[in-house]
Amino acid sequence: MGVMPYKEVLSAIAIALTFAAFVPYIRTIISGATKPHVFSWIIWGATTFVVFLAQIEDKGGVGAWPIGVSGCITVFVAFLAYVKRADITITKTDWLFFTLAMSSLPLWYFSSDPLWAVVVLTTVDVLGFGPTVRKAYSFPHSESLLFFSLFVARNILVMMALENYSITTVLFPAVIALTCMLLMAMIMYRRRATALVGGT
Repeated sequence: MGVMPYKEVLSAIAIALTFAAFVPYIRTIISGATKPHVFSWIIWGATTFVVFLAQIEDKGGVGAWPIGVSGCITVFVAFLAYVKRADITITKTDWLFFTLAMSSLPLWYFSSDPLWAVVVLTTVDVLGFGPTVRKAYSFPHSESLLFFSLFVARNILVMMALENYSITTVLFPAVIALTCMLLMAMIMYRRRATALVGGT
C-alpha cells in the first residue's frame, strides 16, 4: 500500500511539469509571437494520446496519466495553431508522418499487442523532431532549453511513476527524454560555436 502514494506523487509532479512547459508556450501562441505548425502538432497530439492508451492497456497505471494530459494539451496547441492561422502548409513529409502515425492503430488492432503501436508512434514522434533539429542547428537561440529540460524531467518522472515496467510502457518516455537531451546538447554546442565565431 505504501508504494502507491509515492507513484501518484511522482505522476502529479510530472503533470505539473507538463503544464509548466506548455503554459508559457501557449501564451506566446495566443499573443502571436509563436506560430506553430498545425499539422506537426496534430501528429504529435495523435502519437502521444495513442501511446497513453497503449500504456493504459499494458497496466502503466498512474505513470501513464502525464502522457495522457500531454496528449490533450498537444491537441489543444494544434487547435490554437489552426484558430490563430499559424503555419498551415502541409508537405508530403507531413502526410507521410501522419499516415505512419495512423497505421499504428490497425497494427495494434490486428496484432492485439500495443507494443508495435508504441514502436511506430515513438519512431514517428522522433522523426517529428527533424525540422526542429534543422532549425536549432542554424539558429540555436530560437529554441528554449528550459522547455526541453522540463520534458526530460517529466519523462524521467513518468518512468518512475509507472506501475508496470515493459517495453510498451517505458519505450516512449525513455526515447523522448533521450531525444530532448541530445537536442539540448546540440543547441548548447551550437550556441558556444556561434559565440566563438561571433567573437573572432
